[in-house]
Amino acid sequence: MRSTAASPEEYIAQLPQDRKEVFVRLRSVILKNLPEGFSEGINYGMIGYFVPHSRYPQGYHCNPKLPLPFMSLASQKNSINVYHSGIYTDKNLYNWWVKSYTKHATARLDMGKSCIRFKKMDAIPFELIGSLCRKISVKQWITLYERCLKK
Repeated sequence: MRSTAASPEEYIAQLPQDRKEVFVRLRSVILKNLPEGFSEGINYGMIGYFVPHSRYPQGYHCNPKLPLPFMSLASQKNSINVYHSGIYTDKNLYNWWVKSYTKHATARLDMGKSCIRFKKMDAIPFELIGSLCRKISVKQWITLYERCLKK
């Protein structure tokens, strides 16, 4: 479900009432814990957190007009999803997430390559998501991203 919202606030305003509170809390956790240098906006029809062109002028290799994506937050049909590119590109971070998740959450981990799906709104491990946000700085993300591009 791709949104046409122009801002994170508009995205949240368009959500069903039962998801707004969870989204506001997730957004707050992300903004509080995301390292300095990342920006927030709408990217690919989701709330996105990215490295702005002012910091990384090359932009995203798939579309250099877009800033370098890092995280996204989306409301899908059956779940709220957190997308984290670091989990996809860094095996150590992935392993940390999977191991830590079992200590912080009661629901079964439902993941894709970079997508973490939460079908039970009351089972979202907000504190763990905050920790995940703090794991990679902008500089580290750029280095990791460029290393993956060279492979």
